[in-house]
Amino acid sequence: MPKTTPQSGLLTGLDVFVGGPIQHAILPNGFVPELQDAIQTAISVAEENGANTFSAHRVEEFGEQTAAFTPEQVSVRDFRWMRKCDVFVPVLPVLEDLTLRRTDGTHVELGWATALGRPVVLITKQPFVESASHLLKGLHRVGTVRTIDFDQFLDKPSLLTEAVLGVTERQREAVDAGIAA
Repeated sequence: MPKTTPQSGLLTGLDVFVGGPIQHAILPNGFVPELQDAIQTAISVAEENGANTFSAHRVEEFGEQTAAFTPEQVSVRDFRWMRKCDVFVPVLPVLEDLTLRRTDGTHVELGWATALGRPVVLITKQPFVESASHLLKGLHRVGTVRTIDFDQFLDKPSLLTEAVLGVTERQREAVDAGIAA
């Protein structure tokens, strides 16, 4: 399904790669609803503000079409998106037992983003849950990383726009224009 991106907005001209669990979020009764809502919200907020988005979740229809893709296709596609994107936005949900939902691919993508110098806007519970790795907790020391609390994002999705502006050169332009704080 083609998407339409507004011609103007705070994020116009930016390529935003939205990631998060797929394989371990597909349950017998379908994709985890709260996670699907959060990822779809991130995509929508970016697009409503003019960004072009890349999302395996959309391409794979939140797990409905995942089996139609080979590991080689997914790896090449996602690495191409990472090289092209201006900002990576991974959504890392926390389970009821206060552990991160498993998402091997998203963690690989976080490594790619950092190695390629792509800014990251991470949406996850804050402070980081105990089970989060040292590498995830310390990622801001080696890359440009902003973190948005998962629940705060659900309550105020515009936090994503502010964070994307904050990790790109656009923040100063928006402040100068009186648009963002």
